[in-house]
Amino acid sequence: MYANGQGVTQDDVAAVNWYRKAAEQGFAAGQNNLGAMYGRGRGVPQDYATAASWFREAAEQGDAFGQNNLGTMYGMGQGMPQDDAAAVIWYRKAAEQGNANAQNNLCAMYGRGQGVPQDYAVAASWCRKAAEQGVASAQFNLGGIYYNGQGVPKDYVAAVSWYRKAAEQGYARAQFNVGAAYGNGQGVPRDYVLAYQWFSVAASTTTDANTRDMASTNRDALSARMTPAQVAEAQKLASEWKPSEP
Repeated sequence: MYANGQGVTQDDVAAVNWYRKAAEQGFAAGQNNLGAMYGRGRGVPQDYATAASWFREAAEQGDAFGQNNLGTMYGMGQGMPQDDAAAVIWYRKAAEQGNANAQNNLCAMYGRGQGVPQDYAVAASWCRKAAEQGVASAQFNLGGIYYNGQGVPKDYVAAVSWYRKAAEQGYARAQFNVGAAYGNGQGVPRDYVLAYQWFSVAASTTTDANTRDMASTNRDALSARMTPAQVAEAQKLASEWKPSEP
């Protein structure tokens, strides 16, 4: 969850100082934020055990962000022994308070059967709650749930609808899937211009080399089936594309 802190600024150090003052007075948001700084190694040396300790302080006060973060620490085994069942407990506490990231995490745990019996219907329910709050990864996951018919009837139209919501926020894997849907005419009418556009956007958005290569390969293969005017139109659409707000 947390990357090593690099390029620590004086602002990070000052933030840690103020978060610590709040945390030591029992302010849950300060405890959670201080945990995040330790988890990321920003303003302080990275220390997962200390991060987990502060997340627990916040979580035990009912702070949903702290509960979700503590669940993540259990799930990843950072600062404590890895424990999927404990992760689920804390994700659920946060999810039931409406924390969208925890809802998405709980969806994943049910979908994989980690810490709970695998249950696609429950996974889909939690994924929908997060997706409706605008979490791009949850929208992508819900698209996959509909595409595969896991816990819901298989529905390519619904799958593309959710993939598109994530794609419009800049989620590259969803952009690739929207491109594939248009290329195959699955859930939407076949449209090579839009398929080319979304493959181009995915190739330029992603930080994953494999996704970039697949998107570029599919885009270039489509060009052989398109007129020069269609390619020009698709390239224009791709160049003008901008991510939307959740």
